Amino acid sequence: MEMTLTINGQSHKIDVADDTPLLWVLRDTIGLTGTKYGCGIAQCGACTVLVDGRPARSCTLRARNAQGKAITTIEGNQGRVGETVIAVWNELNVHQCGYCQSGQVMAATGLLSSNPKPDDAAIDQAMSGCICRCGTYVRVRKAIKQAAEQLQSDS
Repeated sequence: MEMTLTINGQSHKIDVADDTPLLWVLRDTIGLTGTKYGCGIAQCGACTVLVDGRPARSCTLRARNAQGKAITTIEGNQGRVGETVIAVWNELNVHQCGYCQSGQVMAATGLLSSNPKPDDAAIDQAMSGCICRCGTYVRVRKAIKQAAEQLQSDS
């Protein structure tokens, strides 16, 4: 099936099977390997990308259903919120093994884009679908709070 996807602000014309998940288009067709495969059933969050600014699991989202929408991967996570989240993540050394972190960063970016002052419950809800085998949850929460504070003080 031929389609055009807008990924990180660039238009990509692709030809893939009708049922191809967005994850495999990103990784295998486009060559953006920052989005990771974890479980394949939308339960771990490693494959999280933003679709029209909202977190989405690319392992179960069919590429055909992402047509006409703005897809943002970790490679294109720019702008004030995305860059702040990434900077704080690095400053606080949130990652351990790092495998889940692109999904964590994208979920956090989506959260702070829609809720600039999240409380603990909002953070827990937004991040609940992102599993970290290394247990970096305390650092993730701290990074989200610090990024929110920085974004507030910068405005």
